[in-house]
Amino acid sequence: MKQAFWKTRRAEVAVVAGGGIATESPTRTDVNADIARIAHDASALGRDAAELNGAFDDLTRTVDDQSRMMAEVTQGLRRVVGANASIGKATQAASERVSQARAAVAKIGDGVADVVDTLRQVSDAADEITRIALQTRLVAFNASVEAKRVGEAGRGFAVVAEAVKDLAAKVESSSKLIMATTARLDTRIASLAQEIRSDSTADAQSFQGALARTEDGIGEIAVASRDALATCEAVMGEVTELGRMFEQTRATLGASRERTEKFLAMSETLIETAAASGARTEDTPYIEAVRAGAAEIAALFEEALAAGRIGMADLFDEQYVPVPGTDPQQFTTRFVGLADALLPSVQERLLKFSPKVVFCVAVDRNGYLPTHNHQFSHPQRAGDPAWNAANSRQRRIFNDRTGLAAGRNTRRFLLQTYRRDMGGGRFVLMKDLSAPIVVNGRHWGALRMGYQF
Repeated sequence: MKQAFWKTRRAEVAVVAGGGIATESPTRTDVNADIARIAHDASALGRDAAELNGAFDDLTRTVDDQSRMMAEVTQGLRRVVGANASIGKATQAASERVSQARAAVAKIGDGVADVVDTLRQVSDAADEITRIALQTRLVAFNASVEAKRVGEAGRGFAVVAEAVKDLAAKVESSSKLIMATTARLDTRIASLAQEIRSDSTADAQSFQGALARTEDGIGEIAVASRDALATCEAVMGEVTELGRMFEQTRATLGASRERTEKFLAMSETLIETAAASGARTEDTPYIEAVRAGAAEIAALFEEALAAGRIGMADLFDEQYVPVPGTDPQQFTTRFVGLADALLPSVQERLLKFSPKVVFCVAVDRNGYLPTHNHQFSHPQRAGDPAWNAANSRQRRIFNDRTGLAAGRNTRRFLLQTYRRDMGGGRFVLMKDLSAPIVVNGRHWGALRMGYQF
């Protein structure tokens, strides 16, 4: 590896002097040039690794979304399967109830037929009574004639004969009424019995026909339910298999992302090592500016403490109070007012350090960003989180890998490569350079500068 490192930069000059060969050693300038080249190559490696890492992030989110959708589909199919199973049980029970009803109706038909027979017996008895009453009336009439013939001696007998005749007339009238009523009931009940006892194929309007059609409908529901159950179970098996495939894909993506993060960390280490060697690289001017800016902010905070503008506990406040109705969520702390007053003077100046600089902000140890650059500190729009994510970035906690590492770094500087989410599905690949802010010997956070390649 060392041989390859020096291959392009080592100058070997053969000097014919007394038959000897002298080798020229590389100069400090050559070494610095090589270090700068390594830093540049490491930066390119980091850019590619960050872009690949971002692509893995996108794929992972997509797979996660699809996994959640598959889980919801699976849960829905389980409910459908359960519902179809319940329908199957219900249709089976309903079929049994219809069979029981048909049997009960058949018994009712038999009972109605018995009623018809009984009514006919009543009708026969009433008819017999009518004949007896008629005969009684004839006897009473004859007795009345005989009483008139014997004169005064038969008067009492004539009264009795007349009463018997009247009673016989009433009995005859009542028996005829019974016979007429019985005849009507007989017709109606016979018709009812016929409806109850008819076969469904013979009479579509009969009770048995209605029950038969009901039974057929229940059977069709049961068949459809069984078919749907079989289909859902088959689909659920396929969905479950797809879910397992998504889980495997997510695991593979996670492993691949870990590898790209190792490459990313390696490139960052190479860039930092090159910058720390004293050789000037393309990142050196930014490193010097950020370190100076972090020291300036630390001095401003210390002056505010000394002047009593804020207390140490308030400056290091970690009680992040959510701002109601904000999306993405914003927070306030007890040092927000001081940050708004002091930070812009440093941040806005460094924002103009180079056209490549996209942002320059101070964050605390947890990635909380109290005061952003003016162009990213607009009031939020209600119901427009995409616009807010791009234009209202103040008062937010950026505790992702890059933001948290920057806020908690205590080395002279930390140079990271990452893909910045600008909101609305727009990403920018850039370097994140940070230097720690130490106030009265206590680590407050860091000054972060994001600039493009």
